[in-house]
Amino acid sequence: MVLRIVLGTVYTAMGVAQLASFGHMARILSAYGLVTGDAATVLAVALIAGELVCGIWFLARPRSKALAPVWVYTAVSVVWTVLAVQAYARGLTVANCGCFGIYLAQRLSWFVLLQDALTLLYAAVLFRFARTAPARAGREEVRDGAGIR
Repeated sequence: MVLRIVLGTVYTAMGVAQLASFGHMARILSAYGLVTGDAATVLAVALIAGELVCGIWFLARPRSKALAPVWVYTAVSVVWTVLAVQAYARGLTVANCGCFGIYLAQRLSWFVLLQDALTLLYAAVLFRFARTAPARAGREEVRDGAGIR
């Protein structure tokens, strides 16, 4: 639950900051060298929407075991990671990673790659707990039904 609240806070802040700097997002994403123009704008819309959806869902329902927000979180994290890894591997200079739009700007570096790797690790943790939660609940019901406490 704590992880969902932390990730919800971070991803909601990312979405809000990117939305507030929407006019710059296509340029920021173009620096990664994969998309430009309208494609960069579409990617910005998708990332912002995904961040806001999973972030608000995690904050509003931190105890939820629903997989939908976890899938959205994972998709957004994978996109950011792919953008960063390929740009870093190609030696591109990305002055602002764009995680928070024009706010809290940081250049693309190994530290950003580490942050991206952590988001993927957190996605795995979220999936792990979402998969095991129903199984644990089922075992508890069986014990309670059989009179075992």
